[in-house]
Amino acid sequence: MDNTQQFNKLVSFMWNIANDVLVDVFEQVDYKKVILPMMVLRRIDVLLEPTKEAVLKQKAELDKQKIVNYEPVLTAITKYPFVNVSKFTMRTLTAETNPSRLKMNFLEYIDGYSKDVQDIVKKFELLPTIDKLTENNRLGSILEKFTDKSINLGILSVKDASGKETLPGVDNHMMGTVFEELLRRFNEAYAVTSAGRHFTPRDMVKLLADLTILPIADKLENSTYTIYDGACGTGGILSVAKEKILDMAKERDKKIKIHIFGQELMPDTYATCKADIMISGQIKSFSYSLNKQQRDYIAFGSTISQDGHIGETYDFCISNPPFGTAWKEDLKNWGISDKKEITDSRFVLSDDINFVPDIGDPQMLFLANNVSRMKETELGTRIVEVHNGSSLFTGDAGSGNSNLRKYIIENDMLEAIVAMPEKDFYNTGIGTYIWIVTNRKEKRRKGKVQLIDATAIKTPLRKNLGEKNCETNEADRAKILKLLMDFKETEQSKIFDNSEFGYWSVPLMKPVLDESGKPVKDKKGNVKYKASRNETEQIPMNYPGGIEGFYENEVKPYTPDVIFGEPTIGYELSFTKYFYKPVELRSLKDIKNDIMKLERQTEGALAEILEE
Repeated sequence: MDNTQQFNKLVSFMWNIANDVLVDVFEQVDYKKVILPMMVLRRIDVLLEPTKEAVLKQKAELDKQKIVNYEPVLTAITKYPFVNVSKFTMRTLTAETNPSRLKMNFLEYIDGYSKDVQDIVKKFELLPTIDKLTENNRLGSILEKFTDKSINLGILSVKDASGKETLPGVDNHMMGTVFEELLRRFNEAYAVTSAGRHFTPRDMVKLLADLTILPIADKLENSTYTIYDGACGTGGILSVAKEKILDMAKERDKKIKIHIFGQELMPDTYATCKADIMISGQIKSFSYSLNKQQRDYIAFGSTISQDGHIGETYDFCISNPPFGTAWKEDLKNWGISDKKEITDSRFVLSDDINFVPDIGDPQMLFLANNVSRMKETELGTRIVEVHNGSSLFTGDAGSGNSNLRKYIIENDMLEAIVAMPEKDFYNTGIGTYIWIVTNRKEKRRKGKVQLIDATAIKTPLRKNLGEKNCETNEADRAKILKLLMDFKETEQSKIFDNSEFGYWSVPLMKPVLDESGKPVKDKKGNVKYKASRNETEQIPMNYPGGIEGFYENEVKPYTPDVIFGEPTIGYELSFTKYFYKPVELRSLKDIKNDIMKLERQTEGALAEILEE
């Protein structure tokens, strides 16, 4: 079964459960309150079924010995960082037909889980939903559907007696893709826009991983590497990037270990991500100790104001952060009322330098957060992050957005920006841009920035998924990677000096005039000047002669009484400036022929009108 078949089967299965069991009890937009947590619980439950008997037997022995801290012993049996010590599995629960007793058994089943799974249940807010299912006699039906032997929600494949695979396993990103499609379907009838905000399409995830790893694949050593996503959603970017690095290492006969870290704000996506990280079987515990502090690999809360990985640095930072959404709640988390009061060193370097953007868009805060995570090692850190177009140019010189662009470019960390096709995401038709930032540029890129126009590199979908009408398939990804790694001037690739994107914003100073229109002078006889409100000149850094040359050529000949005030340095990038292709005008001959044709077609029409 290929990925598309598996995806369609899983989505249809979940959607049919909703239509068969939840209809007339829940509104469509609330189907997710049942389907998503039950889906995650079943993924955990199926892994514990083979060791259930052994776990219960060992638990009884531990109880006899009055050993309270039983989890380390029992997880050694399950081989996963979780366990359930109740006598039930989801399948055995279905034997109870009385709704009240079934609810009681189900709650006992939930209580039997270890603390990390309890946290997942809490984040999904499942218990109130169980009450409603019980009241409408639907809990048993839901459990029967999710334990159907014709479907496999586990990470491991199902095999027959001869060892032949009958049902493939469901990996992290496949589950994330199903999760997102279900959210989109549940929400679309109610014009809810949360679907797509926190999830990156699988094709885009693969591109982000490629852009991160392939350019430095030959530099990977026998070592341990870390990947971080400050807006990790269901964890798809982390899992795919990890797989990509391990594949690269295997091809090069390198022994590499990967640790993944992230943070997520939305409770349901955090719960799904946490479950799948534990299900992967590649960690012994969901938490780790650093400097005698206990932290979770995937932190819950706002990356901006509730940093779950304070002071930590990483080899790779890959994110698709939210954009165009207000971040006022972060001010509350900090206990402040104005963004001018922010002191977090990730966003404020000094009294004169801060990266704090407008309160309506947090994406540059995520980029600044990643920049603060850079390692000073031989490989350094690579940041690959998705943004919309506003991050390229919004914000005047001296603003937070411009300051961050200035910091990145003047420190020679901006490797490239890739413009992606419109309608490449689920719920937005706008164009997106991929920033590639590193503190270890290769020699040929020193002092340079590459802009890649990949807006036409896409493959149409046979059927739209929300707003998404195209994808970046394997062949498309190869084209984009070639443009990046060739590092050559082409129609789709432009290379510039860092200074190309810098400018001086200079206020125009006009003489102060008295009532008779004459310039006012100070005690020393110097003419007094004042800034002209909202009048500034934006002077490119590459302008011949700089500020003085611009003044002599562009200002003094026309307004000799105006002088320049103190300049402020700004940075902005414009793809339109470098890749705009004007529509070719039609020739006069073609226009003349069309006019003559119309004249022949309307011959006699004017005479008829006049006669009438």
